[in-house]
Parts: sequence; C-alpha cells; structure tokens
Amino acid sequence: MKFIYRTLFLTIGLISSTACSDFLDQDSPSEMSDKVVFDNEYYTQLALNKVYGGLTQDKTYSQFMPIVAGLNTDCELIDGLGSNATNSGHQRGCMNYNAAPGWGDLATIWDAMYGVIEDANLVVAGIDNSSLLAEGNEYRENMLRYKAEAKTLRAMLYLDLIRLFGDVPFKVETSQSDLSNAYLEKTDRDEIMDNLINDLEESIPNLPWAGSEQTTEHITRGYAHALLANIALTRAGWFIRETAKEGYKTAEENSDDNYPTQRCDEETRVKMYELAEKHLSTIINSNKHALTATPAEYWLAMNIGELQTNTPENLFEIPMGINKSGELGYTVGFRVSGPTPDYGKKGNSTGTLKLTAPFFYSFDPQDTRRDLTCANTQLQTKNGYAEELLGNKPFEIYCGKWDYRKMAGNATWLAAVLAGDEKAKICSGINVVKMRYPQVLLMYAEVVSDLHTQNSYGTDLSGKACTISAYDALLQVHQRAFTNQAQAKQQLDQLIADKGFFEAIVQENAWELAGEGVRKFELIRWNLLSKKIDEFKKEYLTKVGTAAEGGWPEKVYFNYKKNSTKQYKEIDMTSITWDRTLSKDEQKAYEGNKDAFGKVNTTQTETNLKSISSGLNTPVCNRYLLPIASTTISTSNGKLHNSYGYSN
Repeated sequence: MKFIYRTLFLTIGLISSTACSDFLDQDSPSEMSDKVVFDNEYYTQLALNKVYGGLTQDKTYSQFMPIVAGLNTDCELIDGLGSNATNSGHQRGCMNYNAAPGWGDLATIWDAMYGVIEDANLVVAGIDNSSLLAEGNEYRENMLRYKAEAKTLRAMLYLDLIRLFGDVPFKVETSQSDLSNAYLEKTDRDEIMDNLINDLEESIPNLPWAGSEQTTEHITRGYAHALLANIALTRAGWFIRETAKEGYKTAEENSDDNYPTQRCDEETRVKMYELAEKHLSTIINSNKHALTATPAEYWLAMNIGELQTNTPENLFEIPMGINKSGELGYTVGFRVSGPTPDYGKKGNSTGTLKLTAPFFYSFDPQDTRRDLTCANTQLQTKNGYAEELLGNKPFEIYCGKWDYRKMAGNATWLAAVLAGDEKAKICSGINVVKMRYPQVLLMYAEVVSDLHTQNSYGTDLSGKACTISAYDALLQVHQRAFTNQAQAKQQLDQLIADKGFFEAIVQENAWELAGEGVRKFELIRWNLLSKKIDEFKKEYLTKVGTAAEGGWPEKVYFNYKKNSTKQYKEIDMTSITWDRTLSKDEQKAYEGNKDAFGKVNTTQTETNLKSISSGLNTPVCNRYLLPIASTTISTSNGKLHNSYGYSN
C-alpha cells in the first residue's frame, strides 16, 4: 500500500498540511511503500513532520482551536452580539451555544482533525513494523521517540475532539483500502481517555525533556506528562452525557433531565487526581520548566517568536510560519485599525475574541497582567495618528497578549506587513502554545489541595510527591504578576480567606490564562461554566449606572505620554482614571476623556448582555458541545447521529 492519505468517512478528500515553520520539512515520499518509508529514519521524520504540519491548518490549530473553540466563558466572548449571537450558521452564533448541524465549518473542522489523526496512525503503525525498531538497532531510540511524538500528538487531538463534540469515533489503526474499518460509531469518551492515558504512559520514557536538542516546537517529555494530567482531570470532571451512566454522580445544579451532567464515581475520581498529581509533580521536580521572570517578558518573547531553550515556560508550542500560518496577533490581539505608517496598509482584524469589563475590573490595579491581557485601546489614523480608548464597549475589549507593537520586534514579520497592500492578510507566525508552566502549577495546586491534609488556607502541608505545597504553587503564579511581592501575597491570602482555596484557583486561572483557549474547558470539568457566565452578567448590571454607589465611573480621563518614542500619540496607561469619578476641577488636569463602562447604554444592557451565551441552557441545559455536521452524518453509513437535542 502506498504511503498516502487514506480516506476515512470523516475525511472527505485530501487534507492539505503545508509546512509553515522553516525546520518542518514535509516533502512526502508519497510514491514509496510503507516498508521503504519506515525502514529509513529520514523518511520517517518526514512522515512525522506531516503530522506537525497538519496542525497548522486554519481549522485545526492555526485559527479555530486557539481562538474560536474556547468561546464563550465568563471573561471571553465571540465577536458579534445581538442578533448575530443567534446566527446558527456562523461562528458568532455557534460559539454563543446556538450551533446547528448545518454550520459549514463543522465538517471542515472534523475532517481536518481526523485527517491529522490518520497521519499519526500511519506513523505509529509504520514504526511498529519497521526493521529499525529491532533491539540493538542504532536507530531504535530515535524511532521510539518519533512514535512517542506521534502518539502524544494523537492524544492531544482526541482530547480536543472530545472537548468539542463529546463521544466521538476512536480509531488508532490505519484505514484499510477495503474500508472495512472506515465507518465507525461513537466511542464513550471515558474509554477514549483511558486509552490515551495508557498511550502516554507508554510514550513518556521515550521522549526527551525540552532543551537545546529538543525545543518546545516538538513534543517533549514535560508536555506528555502535563497532557496526561490534563486528560486525567478531564476524565475525573463533569460532562454532559448522551445518556445517564450507572454508578456516576449526577450534578445537583446545571444538569438536564434528558442529557445529564455527570462525573465518574468517587473512587475513579480520586484515582485520576492521584495520577495527575504524580505527573505534575514529575514536571515540577524535574526543574526543566519554570516561569519567565515577568508576564511582560514572556509575552514579548512570544510576540517576536523567540524560543526559550533554558527552562522554558512553554511545554509545547505548535510551530507556525510568518505569512504562512498562525492568526494570533491578526485575528486576536491589540487592534490596529486600518493603514498606519508603522504597520502597513491593512492593519489587523483582532475581532473574533473579546474580553469583558467585569473581567477587566476583577484585576487588582497593580497586577501587571491586567493591561497586558485587556487592551482597552486601539491604534488608528482616523483622527490623526494616535492611540485611542475604546470607550463604553463592555463586551468588546481586545485581548492584548498578542500585539503588533511587540511583534514589530520581529524584523521578518515587520517587513512582510510593510510590503503588503490593503488586502493582504499576513499570518503572524506566532506559535500556538498548548501548555505552559503556569497551567501546570494551577492544576497541581488543585489536585494537591483536594487530595491532602489542609491548613486554614485550604492548602497542602504534606504533599507526598513534590517539594512544594498547593499554596506555594498558586502563590508562584500570582506573585509573578506583581512588582510588590508582599502586596501580592496579601491579596492572595485575602482572596482565599474570602472565597476559599479552590475559588482562588478558579480566579487565578482567569487572570493568567484568559484568551488562550484554556478556561472554557476547565470551567466545564468543574461544572462552573453556566454559573460563572451568570455571575459575570450580574456583576455588569450591578456596576453599570451606579457610580455614585461605588459602581464603575461613567467617564474616564487620561493623558498622553510626554516623551514617547513612537510616531503616534501614545496614551499614558498609568494616567487613566479607571476607578474614580472626578470633580470638575480634577478633570482639568487631563488631556482626554471617554465614556466608560459605567455609563448606561440600553443596547448593552437590554440586547447585547442577554444575547451572550444565549443558547447554553436552551433548549438543553448545559449544552456546550457542538453538533456533528449534517454532511458528516450523511456520509457515515448510518453509524453517526446527533444527541443533546440537535437534529441530524
């Protein structure tokens, strides 16, 4: 059989997987037999590179998974509210939980994800049958590593498919030419995750730690440990189910009568938490990964494409290529509205993912992550070349983690955007991070505080497998964001005292990871998605129009930087009066002002707010999953169907 793409019922036609990172050579030896390919180490690497290349498609990890799939939450929203939020044939409606099986992107996403899985299956099977795998062969160690990389990538893909669709077909062998294994029914997601955990446990010993010889653009041992822990926690968490499972616990809140939200029995839950603790502890104890000194330093490196090789914060980042793939910074990020002298004739989009005013105000003003994450300004030439405040748009704050102003430090990217015309969309090439060290620490804090003896803060004093406590892990993440470490500790201690240790983890998850496609799936496994969305809406209604009673100001004032090195007028972010209402005399000290989040706007309160996540509990409670596309079902030979109240 030729080494070609084998067609599944779920992969109609050929899936393109063009290489985007310079080192990802994917020229496929497509006219060679499997035997020839996998009896040659170089060709085996090319086959593996094709798996990595498949991750750079728009409907896998270049655009959909990192930007769209994680919407909506309590702090992250899809762009376009009001009537757009109910448009079941567009991502704006679908990510407000109003999806329909006829949405065209569904089949494309399904096909693309399963296409990459098929390529991973080819690599695993080819290596298993390779003569190079024989004991004593000089290439055996490398071949085992390639196989482990392919199995880890496959596990990552299946976890994301489960998060999107729930129970899905599970296939870890290559497709047969007679289609005898092409048409598959759904497999229970718990069974899938149990298999993925076994695959990862087998693969981990064959993977190297991240460093100069194996950068984080390849699968590393640290990522495999973290992915296994993440799968274990997902396995232990809450899911909406097609039917109730015997012996499982049904949620007392936020559960549908016909499609219950359940989690596994307590014995299995504890087992999964212990498994997660083991693997997270291994990462921490290894000292192979660490937090970057400050959030600002981390995000600067990401924006300019600088790989960390010495104790990197990232555990795995999918390699993209400038002007080839990667929409971070273009479809999400700080807004450059139209042509500018500094950034070319087009500007960027950044419209798909937005943040909310209640999330912005949840930060301590001294938390440096606030203004890194929440971009309340945009750059444009409309009224002179200047930075301007967005104004009273409480559900339309840009996510500033990706920022043209930082990206300009990458000379290759800057040359590309300056050379482009007003129609040119320049892909950023910014890598998509699948796991970074703060998430490891937050997961660790969660499992250790759940499993072990607690002190008055609800934190671990006697962790069995690691040298740090749950509290210390949480404190590391929180303190890094502050210049004043004592103040940071005091604030965290007060948060724990007020709301409890677990709620502090939930909040820190938002502050640290918002906009990165993580929070939605954590809220789901905690069964907090609906509750947190309700809380954010209530917070907005409480704070708007109540400036006199301590609510948000109706207008904010600001100054421009006096010694800016930029070509444009740059707002002094430290001057903005976010937290107070000014007297007339005080207002005279400021150059500019703008209506702010505290001013009542009936379109926001009566239309937009109500449209946010409007389909999450209608007609089925807690229906966060997407339907399977009608076209996928129609070509499944009767094997697939929709549940959760979706039609076929």
